[in-house]
Amino acid sequence: MGSLNKGYAAWFGWPLPRFQTVGARAASIAWVLAASLTGCATLPDNSQRMHSSHLPDTGSTLVANLFQQEKSAHRSRSGFHLLGDGHDAFVARAVLARFAEKSIDLQYYLYHNDTTGLSLFRELKEAADRNVRVRILLDDIDLSGRDRTLATIDSHPNIEVRVFNPFSRNTWRGLQFITGFGKVTRRMHNKSFTVDNQATIVGGRNIGDEYFAAHPDLAFSDLDVLAVGPVVQRVSLSFDEYWNHQLAYPIALLARKNFSQDELAEKQQEAERLLADFDQSSYREALRHSRLAAELRSGTVKFSWGRADVIYDSPDKLLNAVGDRKYMLAPQLASHFDATKREFTVFSAYFVPGKEGMQFFSELRKRGVRVRIMTNSLSSNDVSVVHAGYKKYRKRLLASGVELYELKKQLSRKERKAKKGASGSSKASLHAKSFVLDRESLLIGSINLDPRSFYENTEIGILFESPEMASGMAQWFDVNAEKVAYRLELRESGEGKKLVWHELDEGKQIVHDVEPNTSLWRRFWVSLASILPFESQL
Repeated sequence: MGSLNKGYAAWFGWPLPRFQTVGARAASIAWVLAASLTGCATLPDNSQRMHSSHLPDTGSTLVANLFQQEKSAHRSRSGFHLLGDGHDAFVARAVLARFAEKSIDLQYYLYHNDTTGLSLFRELKEAADRNVRVRILLDDIDLSGRDRTLATIDSHPNIEVRVFNPFSRNTWRGLQFITGFGKVTRRMHNKSFTVDNQATIVGGRNIGDEYFAAHPDLAFSDLDVLAVGPVVQRVSLSFDEYWNHQLAYPIALLARKNFSQDELAEKQQEAERLLADFDQSSYREALRHSRLAAELRSGTVKFSWGRADVIYDSPDKLLNAVGDRKYMLAPQLASHFDATKREFTVFSAYFVPGKEGMQFFSELRKRGVRVRIMTNSLSSNDVSVVHAGYKKYRKRLLASGVELYELKKQLSRKERKAKKGASGSSKASLHAKSFVLDRESLLIGSINLDPRSFYENTEIGILFESPEMASGMAQWFDVNAEKVAYRLELRESGEGKKLVWHELDEGKQIVHDVEPNTSLWRRFWVSLASILPFESQL
């Protein structure tokens, strides 16, 4: 491990106290805070699930041929194209689904039943109608009440749906978060979309309107990467490992009953109405004129080529003790992080460093590595209680030399127009999870920089060499960080060190001495939450 010391060791699993994990997601928190008494939580026998694997013989498919010339020129290297724009992120998935000839494998933490979710499902169904095999693997965190819908989707002869780490269907979920603490509170957070084992999309986005710039009230700033070449095979192997795992339950085992004919007809009519509105929307019009769609169809997408590693947790992580490094992705990152010499730039939607993370960043700074972190402000964070876990570490981070930036809540009129028109989303929230190492390589995936990602949930990411892309992201930070985010500073005051927030508003410098754009009540609530003893499940 070279210079890997105890600060790094704590982050990467050597050793980890059982109850020192931190991190959070709103769904888990809401349930953990609720309680009720009801029946016994049981799951059906899953031992007879059918094993299946990715299809290897796909070298002559349309997706393979689209990029074949470039792949041949770069041989063992993989190609990468960043998907920073929500429209492009949706277009990439939809177009690849239309091109699919053999298989589509998608694995997600959340798949919303909204317009973009329905529209993407329409592409999946049309692919299945063309005899494309579609495998859908979803975490159960957001599937309450949707078993019959998923079972209907699963009834298509070419579509199979599985649910990972499911809740019992005969016990209230809120109680299961308490009685099953340490099991159902650990979730599959992976996100990937792979077509014909020839192209894959990995990143921070779930499936839903807010992730694809289609939400009327919220614009998530997120990042995926479209990849081709040898790296796709490794993503497919990861998917197979989860798909065939004992925690992956066929939806048919979980669904207690199907829709009646009348209910099914009503659901179909509702979906058709939503899709008809979607097809006539300005958002759909923007997709029709997407340059990326044209480039995908013509095979002229610009890729950056380099070596890559697919980093992912073993699904066995959810069956074993928290911190058992044999199943964790963190040790896979250790050598890469340890090799960072000059600069470590982080975009992390949910950031709660904890004691171990503080040691990690302190050691980076002692080695002279510049550390810059962009996360959500209290006003932009979609999960306020996560901010409660993060806020207590800010002064110490700044004192150690870490540079902190917190995303502003409101988009400017110009930014709204750039995203989806003057009437588009006015609230911005960071959802990306990416790391830039020495402006030479990038890690893009589902991994937040918090111990929930490292110790509790399962995650996936692609770490790839691309000085061009890495420098581009770091330069974006150089130029734009203070335009889109508050820069935090520690200042001397009569009462000691005090936090201030620097805001650049149309060229004018503004200094805030309290959390910007927040109410007194919200600040009070978050301050109260920060002292409550549930940091381990934030």
